[in-house]
Amino acid sequence: MSASEATAVAPAALRPHPGGLFLAELRLTFRRLRTLALLGGYGAVPILLGVVIKITTASGGPNFIAFVAQNGTFLVLVALFFLLPLFLPVGVAVVAGDSFAGEAHLGTLRYLLVAPAGRVRLLAAKLVALLAFCLASAFVVYVVGVLVGAILFPTGGMPLLTGSTVSYAAGLWRGFLVAAYVAASLTGIGAIGVFASTLTEAPLGAMAATIAVPLVSQILDVVPQIAVIHPYLPTHEWLVFADLLRDPIFTPNVVHGLVVQLVYVVVFVSAAYAR
Repeated sequence: MSASEATAVAPAALRPHPGGLFLAELRLTFRRLRTLALLGGYGAVPILLGVVIKITTASGGPNFIAFVAQNGTFLVLVALFFLLPLFLPVGVAVVAGDSFAGEAHLGTLRYLLVAPAGRVRLLAAKLVALLAFCLASAFVVYVVGVLVGAILFPTGGMPLLTGSTVSYAAGLWRGFLVAAYVAASLTGIGAIGVFASTLTEAPLGAMAATIAVPLVSQILDVVPQIAVIHPYLPTHEWLVFADLLRDPIFTPNVVHGLVVQLVYVVVFVSAAYAR
């Protein structure tokens, strides 16, 4: 091979795989002890709830656990209901807040921003890892909830909120849709956290600012004097996943919730890119 041919081949041989940065970011995110601890904690919630509900049911528990006692799939929904207002956003805030601030704190951000990474690919890789964490968080609860529910409670027909009953397989599908909606509902907070992470070199500061957003949003959402802004708050439609348990499924609120999250993602991802 001539010298000119070697020169032409060398850049192509040294060019990194286009998905290498994304895979590296996913490995970095899911190999961290705190990520595994968060996912383990989420998975422990349906186990704890299942045991408590089983015990309280056997001794005459309150009526609100009746649905779980009738069909174990409802354990997924109860667990997500308890986790969504605070604990799931905390995990998203930890991952999103550390995305850029952690790199800046360690002094590796400037090296990641140069070729062959670049700003667009780096931002996209961080967002893919964040989305993967949102999905993993919701579906860890789903999988563990389904298994524990099947062990501790009946697995026959699943009663819906409208009074009708669907098969166990259809109930699993409804639970899957709920978990997917919960994961999507976390993306807006995640995008805000990524933007906050670009504003500071202190990961804890970015995490704290991100955690404050859903807390403040939920407080504002119960103030009737500012009801005009309620539909635009990032947490306003979080709990409308109950509409997925109707027959037929009531979609307007679910669609509105997804659109609101998409708007937050577009706005704050654009702001993060500008930073």
